Amino acid sequence: MAAAKDNEPLNSQTKLASSSRVEWAPIKSLRPSPKNARTHSRKQIQQIAESIRKFGFLNPVIVDDENMILAGHGRFEAARLEGLAHVPILRFNHLTEAQKRAYAIADNRIAEQAGWDRQLLSVEFGELIDLLPIEGLDISVTGFEIPEINLLMAGRAKSKSAPEDVVPPAPRNAVTRPGDLWLLGDHRLLCGDARSAFDFGRLMEGALAAAVFCGPPSMLDGSAVHRGRIEPTECASDSAEMSPEQYREFLSQTLGNAVRVSAEGAVHFVCMDWRRVSDLIEVGRDLYDEMLNLVVWNKTNAGQGSPYRSQHESIGVFRVGRQPQQSNAELSRFGHNRSDVWTYPDAKTTGKNRGAAKSDSSSSRAGTRPTKPARRMTFRSARRGS
Repeated sequence: MAAAKDNEPLNSQTKLASSSRVEWAPIKSLRPSPKNARTHSRKQIQQIAESIRKFGFLNPVIVDDENMILAGHGRFEAARLEGLAHVPILRFNHLTEAQKRAYAIADNRIAEQAGWDRQLLSVEFGELIDLLPIEGLDISVTGFEIPEINLLMAGRAKSKSAPEDVVPPAPRNAVTRPGDLWLLGDHRLLCGDARSAFDFGRLMEGALAAAVFCGPPSMLDGSAVHRGRIEPTECASDSAEMSPEQYREFLSQTLGNAVRVSAEGAVHFVCMDWRRVSDLIEVGRDLYDEMLNLVVWNKTNAGQGSPYRSQHESIGVFRVGRQPQQSNAELSRFGHNRSDVWTYPDAKTTGKNRGAAKSDSSSSRAGTRPTKPARRMTFRSARRGS
């Protein structure tokens, strides 16, 4: 019986809270508490005002029966800054004067003791950086500063690769043969030859690409470094070293096929070993209407190389035709989120292929790349549904 009596006040207060309804009150009728010890900088008030402007007034101001503010002084000041005539309120009259003062402190202090799952937060920012500009919003609407977000993203880049970027060991008996076309829902995957215009046509089936992310082999040597040993690559065509003239012809053929199945204004991201960048730029002048940038992919681990171990890869960015490229992020407003240096972990391998992750970047094995930069850049450069 005693336990039931002890719970009785809590139950009555819970019922009172659940019966409360949001009201819209004239902002001039509300009174800030003279004992409010919580301070808000002008910058924070402006951030709250922007949040209200972008998302709406989703969190009502808590008041007592005399319209004195118990919680929500920052939102109240932000509403005044925005020139709002009415604000949503929740009214409670069951608290004593001492309880009101204690609640005003507890409402702010208890929230301060919460933390962040930094890994999950970095995932959220990684996706919102792409999604918010489409909604006409800047990532700073979250209340985080750009340097804070950059630090979070950099910390995530140093962590494990995403599961889809872990390359499984090759099967003993290959199932797919040249010419096989796999239909994967909305996706099409062809085992073919990039030198074949027929294969491109079969893959695209009349559709035009809005964006292309590719990495032609560098054709510089035919070996890979594996646990200190030099081993030949498995594909003869990949191991054939080409002269600069031969390689430019190879790029003209393969990238030219991609251009022919691309829409006007399509953006091509072409990953390239630094030793072949001059060839790529020369070929790009003939194939594309404009070179938009030369991006540097900053990898989290250095590979092999002499005199310096390679830890970056160049990515040429080109536009097909004269039509302006699609941009899902307004440069004037969101340019600070669009650096031409990308930091992503390189793709990881498992089992027998593990040594290939440490191979020289010129080998075809080292051409395995993480999926996220491809997803992000094509997302920014193509319309939804294209």
